[in-house]
Amino acid sequence: TQVRRAATSVPANIAEGYGRESRASYQQFLRIAQGSLKELETHLLIAQRVGIASHETIESLMARSESVGTLLRLLIRKLSPE
Repeated sequence: TQVRRAATSVPANIAEGYGRESRASYQQFLRIAQGSLKELETHLLIAQRVGIASHETIESLMARSESVGTLLRLLIRKLSPE
């Protein structure tokens, strides 16, 4: 349940920030989404260590998470004032 909560928190924070119609608020919620993504990664690693999920499954999910993290960082940079 913690993995699901963290995973759904990422897009929810992105959407909430976008809905605020303020660049600064959007960036802040994107940063919160990054934190949720790191929380998700932590839960995935713990699941692997305690034997709930296989290495292959976690490796695939971590790769996807890293891709999302890269996109979030790029979007935050793009929204930053020059």
